[in-house]
Amino acid sequence: MMMAIVVALAGCGGRPIGVMQPVGVQASSGASQVHLIAATTRAPAPDKAVLFSGERGTGLMIDAVTISIPPDAVRKVGEVQWPKRLPPNPAKEFTTVSVEPLATPAQGQSWLKAHSGKSRRVLVFVHGFNNRYEEAVYRFAQIVHDSKTDVVPVVFTWPSRASIFDYNYDKESTNYSRDALEELLARIAGDKSVGEITVMAHSMGTWLAVEALRQMAIRDGQVNPKIKNVILAAPDLDVDVFGQQFRSFGPTPPHFTLFVSQDDRALTLSRRISGNVERLGQIDASKEPYRSQLESAGITVLDLTKLKSGDNLNHGKFAESPEVVRLIGDRLIAGQTVTDSDIGLGESLGAVTIGAATTVGQAASTVISAPILIFDPRTRRNYDKQLLLLSETAGGTLDSVGDTVGNAVGK
Repeated sequence: MMMAIVVALAGCGGRPIGVMQPVGVQASSGASQVHLIAATTRAPAPDKAVLFSGERGTGLMIDAVTISIPPDAVRKVGEVQWPKRLPPNPAKEFTTVSVEPLATPAQGQSWLKAHSGKSRRVLVFVHGFNNRYEEAVYRFAQIVHDSKTDVVPVVFTWPSRASIFDYNYDKESTNYSRDALEELLARIAGDKSVGEITVMAHSMGTWLAVEALRQMAIRDGQVNPKIKNVILAAPDLDVDVFGQQFRSFGPTPPHFTLFVSQDDRALTLSRRISGNVERLGQIDASKEPYRSQLESAGITVLDLTKLKSGDNLNHGKFAESPEVVRLIGDRLIAGQTVTDSDIGLGESLGAVTIGAATTVGQAASTVISAPILIFDPRTRRNYDKQLLLLSETAGGTLDSVGDTVGNAVGK
């Protein structure tokens, strides 16, 4: 099994090298464009069509990048349509339209101001282990496009050699990049055109994101108030270490949302490498001690274990599932609560969560059979209040009302 996981992690061959070579604006009916900032601590590559290598650079380099996305009619939501050959075909494939260096903070501020939408929100994405520069940029462009969210997109890409055999190098590269990510977040937060920030990170990138926020909290006494939400997808984090990191954020941390999946094969390998300590991205939020700890911390968990995806490792479900990318755009970036009705699990009961399962009686079986399980302490508190109100109005007990609601949902 371990060898199969290694082979799956290592494989992404067949793609042409040099997709970051800009081709300019080309007419393609139905194609759309994503304008984003790409910030990196990677070293520049000798080949300008590659742009940045997997080695460590000096300082923070920032580019404004425009990616063309083929028409929705010819692509599946959640997929990156990689070019089969170069130059790419914008009618069917992702295409790099332009790359413009932002050499000074003033240029970065001008770009942010020019691209700020009505929400004045910025989404900062940190990629995971085993990613090339172009993979991070194209995947983020896909997430932004498919989620249809009103944000200014910023991707932070750190030095990954994109090899399963360089796990330790990549891990040290996240440590190498902590100061730069903290600097980037501070720059964005200091911009008057920015109202609020969501930080989203995947896999090993979650370590980098949480560490940068921890540094900020220690340095400034708090995480910048503009950083409202933190989304960790398949977090490759030791659960014990994350507990210590979270405590460093103080009494008013950003709201955290976790995407977890117990069948994540990449995290299974990471757990073996890391002393067999459970990874945060594989926890079962419905069981103790996690259930009580998550509720106390106010952390939302979306369990994707039952969700099917085209990812053999089950490590990238958050980006490949249409339901999940819609949730990211519609709810999570705005810091709103997430209920079963948001993902189409039933309109009659809009507040069933993992945390409330033991309270709502037979409704629990309905939730457990759903493809996405939700644990949101805020939703649970509201739901418990609704049940109590129903109980008092009906003159019955809380348990009897729970059974009544549960039976209704089960029909």
